[in-house]
Amino acid sequence: MTFDEVTASSLVKVDLHGKVVMETPFQINPAGFVIHSAIHAVREDAKCVLHCHSINDVAVSAQKEGVLPLSQQSIFVLASLGYHNYEGVALRDEEKPRLVADLGTNQFLMLCNHGLLTVGEEVADAFMYMYIFESACMIQVRALAGSRELVPIDPRIIASAKTQAKAATREIGGNLAWPGLLRKLDRIVPSYLT
Repeated sequence: MTFDEVTASSLVKVDLHGKVVMETPFQINPAGFVIHSAIHAVREDAKCVLHCHSINDVAVSAQKEGVLPLSQQSIFVLASLGYHNYEGVALRDEEKPRLVADLGTNQFLMLCNHGLLTVGEEVADAFMYMYIFESACMIQVRALAGSRELVPIDPRIIASAKTQAKAATREIGGNLAWPGLLRKLDRIVPSYLT
């Protein structure tokens, strides 16, 4: 299936060993399973694990410096970011301990030369983290393409980013925007629940 064909009913439920635990005509992606199951197995707070590799994400993940302190979005990422070195397509269980260790207690993980990963207590949180991470990468790619001297954000601001995020979202995290995003999805793609 292509991403735009995926709906709620085409998702596949598996256990932590990759065994499909429901009737389905669909297969699972082994690489996706290795990454997600590694984190679900050890992080009780990571009820949702999102992973993507858009063009901007991969571009930044290929930069030696990783995420730079260039935007308001980047401060939230940098306040809770781990890095995982590329080991090839994630098909081997032997990589799981390193993925988990590199994520640690963070909400954001840069998979070097690969893409992004976020974890959240709820889907709304993981989604908003991914939106912010993706935005930080897009801004960084565009800022670096501008061929002008960049103005980095003061490290003291980054150090207080978690407190700032709680205040900005009224301590409800991704749920501040999630209801509106679901209404928008209902309008644009009402068949997503089928």
